[in-house]
Amino acid sequence: YIQAIKDSTISNGPYYILAPGVAMPHARPECGALKTGMSLTLLRQDVQFTDEDDGIKLLIGLSAADSDSHIGAIQALSELLCEEDVLAALLAAKSEKELADIIARA
Repeated sequence: YIQAIKDSTISNGPYYILAPGVAMPHARPECGALKTGMSLTLLRQDVQFTDEDDGIKLLIGLSAADSDSHIGAIQALSELLCEEDVLAALLAAKSEKELADIIARA
């Protein structure tokens, strides 16, 4: 699954950048996803995927066991990231607990 994400990034570029500072790397379910799930990784240092992006600080890992089971989670995530104050708070978080608290309040 991880290799599929790398290969897709090389072939298609970082199409999974969702918002300034936020990316959601993922691959097709048939590429080795074992179950549906999401993870958050708050990076200590920004990572630039292209010369145009400002750098990614928050990675949202996505694994989908099929083409449909993750749709609700993606919709909720999209709504969360559209709120500028929530997005700013997520990107400013310094710990796992801060991330969890921000998401719980949103």
